[in-house]
Amino acid sequence: MPKVISSKEAAQLLKPNNRICFGGFLAVGCAENIIDAIIEAQINDLHMIVIASDYENRGVGKLIVNKLIKSAQVSHLGTNKAIQEQMNKGEIDIEMVPQGTLMERVRATGAGLGGILTPTGVDTIVEKDKEKFNINGKDFILEKAIESDFAVIRAYKADKLGNLIYRKTARNSNPIMAMSAKTTIVEVDEIVEVGNLSPEEIITPGVFVDYIVVHKEN
Repeated sequence: MPKVISSKEAAQLLKPNNRICFGGFLAVGCAENIIDAIIEAQINDLHMIVIASDYENRGVGKLIVNKLIKSAQVSHLGTNKAIQEQMNKGEIDIEMVPQGTLMERVRATGAGLGGILTPTGVDTIVEKDKEKFNINGKDFILEKAIESDFAVIRAYKADKLGNLIYRKTARNSNPIMAMSAKTTIVEVDEIVEVGNLSPEEIITPGVFVDYIVVHKEN
């Protein structure tokens, strides 16, 4: 059964140099309370795995503005000038990964796979220093699985066993991030009794969830 903790306690679980998967896309489905607590605790030198770097004042973008991220694997930087500036100055190490490839590499870890074969990036700079395979006449690049110490995700509701449901597009990358990390922390609007969530609604089984934080509006 997952443990219910505060956002401050969640932040204290993280350590410098941890690899962290953050759910969300352009701050939608993002664990804002936990991110604010990480900033307050000044947990730095983090490696971030996320689809988008969000905005300077919302989502994971706030971690970048506060210079708590030393490196990132990310697909989208276009809405955050701070990460662009830090990248150009050599202050943050960025691996740009196509969005589908990024999510499949994360999912591969959760599925116990060493990596995936993808045609994305064949005959481009993306394939540099990577193994390449020809299968049935088609070329594929081997992209290795992305591992993480923590997943920091956002869901709509959890029951006391940690089963999660999501709301509309806020679901986005959260279920895949949840299954891939060694430890998963979820921020939810509400915790309900076991049996209150329909099995048909549950997207992330509680077996993947270690800690639950109840979201509070600032």
